[in-house]
This record gives sequence, C-alpha cells and structure tokens, in this order.
Amino acid sequence: MRTVNPEEHARKRAHILRAAAGEFAAHGVDGTSTARICRAAGIGSGTLFHYFATKRDIFHALFGDDVPRNAEACARALAAERPDDGLALLLDHLLADLADPLVPGLAAAAVFQANRDEEFARMVLTDSARIRTALTTLTTRLAAAGRQLAFPPERAAGWIQSLIDGAYLTAGEPDFDPEAHAAELRQIVVWLTGRDRYGAPAQPADGPAPSPP
Repeated sequence: MRTVNPEEHARKRAHILRAAAGEFAAHGVDGTSTARICRAAGIGSGTLFHYFATKRDIFHALFGDDVPRNAEACARALAAERPDDGLALLLDHLLADLADPLVPGLAAAAVFQANRDEEFARMVLTDSARIRTALTTLTTRLAAAGRQLAFPPERAAGWIQSLIDGAYLTAGEPDFDPEAHAAELRQIVVWLTGRDRYGAPAQPADGPAPSPP
C-alpha cells in the first residue's frame, strides 16, 4: 500500500491551487479548463485529479482554505485583552491580500460563482457572517468601555466590513494603490470607532463632523 506523505501532499496541493488561482483570475471559472490548470502547474491530468475531482472542487478549495484562517483570525481578535488591539489584528488579517495582483480577477470570479453555485454561496456567506459577528463583538466591547462610536456597534461593524469588501472589489481599478487605500480605510475605521489618529476619543456621533483630509 502506498504511503502518503502529508507534507508533500499539502505542498503539491498548494502548488496546484496557486497555479489555478492565476488562471481563474485571468480567465474566470468558465474560461479556465483543467487542461489550462495542468499546464500552469506543470502537471498531468492524472496528478490533478488525484487532488481534485473537478474544476469546481478546485475553485471551492481556493476560497475554502481561507475559511479556517479567517476563523482563527477572528478567534485571536476576540481573545485580545483590548478591543482596539483585537480590531487592529483583524483588520491586518483582512487587508493582507489587498496588494495581491490576482485579487481583482478572483473577486470577480467569486461574485459570479456565488450567483449560480449555492454551496459556494453558503460557504462565502457563512465566512462573512463569522467576520461580521467578530467585528460587532469588538465594536460592542468598545461601546461598553465608554467609546463614543460614530454609529451603533452593529452599524459600525457593518460599515467596516463593507469598506473591506469594497476595497477588494475595486482593487483592479487603474489608479488603485493598495497601501494608500489600506491606510485610508484604517483612518475611516479610526473615525467609526471613536478614536483620532493618536488614540484619543473622537467627537461623538452627534457632534461636529470631522474635517476632510
């Protein structure tokens, strides 16, 4: 009986997914064939199908592998002693891939797939809901500690998640600067969560509006 080396198996699987990511980003799900993925990965079809039964399985795995990583990031954020630190940890995790050149194509492919693939949509929605819950818990903790948020905790969390999602969907625009965009997004979060850039309480929601940058 052939013995499977778990580390080698994981390495080859990751290699296939990296190659597939480039193809899906460039050509979409329908425009990517298993033959194209094999060529990009430098493997034969037998090897590909040893790891993944269908092209759909490959696409699901590409995004499904993020689910446990996101869950771990949420857990670490919620375990932080200070909610500000937890929020910073979660933002760092969620914005980590913003500069990846494959992001625009993969984001578009994911939206398209979610509209026709119920299983994929459920996976994405469940992951998104977990992140929203973590963000809401953190903003609720801030409010409970006396922080004057720009909006109620649930609304502030919703805005933070929408801003992050929007960043990935606009990452393909010609003038998009991931570093600048992430910095600006963090500054908006500073306002949403009632802190100025030095960590002091910001104006309450019914106070004067912040001056434009």
